[in-house]
Amino acid sequence: MNSSFRRLIRFKDENGDIQYGDAVSDVALVGQKVIVYLGQVPWDLKPTQLERVVSEVLCPLPYTPIIYGIGLNYKTHITEAGFPTPEYPTVFTKPPDALNGPFSDVNVPEECLNIDYEGELCAIIGEDCRDIHKDDDPLNYVLGYTCGNDVSSRYWQMSQRSGQQHGYAKSFDGFAPLGPVLVSPSAIPDVSKLTLVTRVNGEERQRASIGDMLFSVGDIIRHLSRGTTLRAGTVIMTGTPSGVAFSSDPLVWLKNGDEVEVEISELGTLRNRHIFK
Repeated sequence: MNSSFRRLIRFKDENGDIQYGDAVSDVALVGQKVIVYLGQVPWDLKPTQLERVVSEVLCPLPYTPIIYGIGLNYKTHITEAGFPTPEYPTVFTKPPDALNGPFSDVNVPEECLNIDYEGELCAIIGEDCRDIHKDDDPLNYVLGYTCGNDVSSRYWQMSQRSGQQHGYAKSFDGFAPLGPVLVSPSAIPDVSKLTLVTRVNGEERQRASIGDMLFSVGDIIRHLSRGTTLRAGTVIMTGTPSGVAFSSDPLVWLKNGDEVEVEISELGTLRNRHIFK
């Protein structure tokens, strides 16, 4: 689809009003003066000539109908996890209330143990689609790309508590920070050339080319649309590379106050503190 923006941010302006605007750069978003759009959702915006100053950066989406996660989608992660290579994408879901902002705290409930990070490229659906035809390009339905962190409680992901299902361990409120910028596909013709880096308290834990994905963004969208309507605003977290805490030796679970950064070239950096209750 044709996005009306190139590098969209959702923000509070100097008056405390929530706006959408095109970021000039990914560096020092707060304080930028940006051209704003009229509209309530990123997939239905109209440009204006108005300018506003960014005072706080919010999640690029005000809401989502659903968040799809893809497991075991980086070849290096499949190797470190010791699982066989899947024939089809491994799919789980996170509910709408898992959505969180790019600089907001992740509040971890007391019973969520063994908290892990998963830096991910996220694709946002901008137009309802279903049963994408083999001659239709699935990327035509992508509104934009952004950074994400698939926060996970490995305690609840263990088979004796999960029945070998991923979703519950990743579905707690605020466990899907996104942002800070939603970048139009027109600005990134080939996402496979991007690089993802995850840091914990400044220490690099993950680094990978998006091109290491087993299933491309297009492959994933086509698979998810099989007999299923993907609504505008749907978030697809496309998987994480090697370097997660679960596979570290010794194990290095996140602790209270730890800050996780997920940076993807050309998409900026999200940064979230994890606060344990």
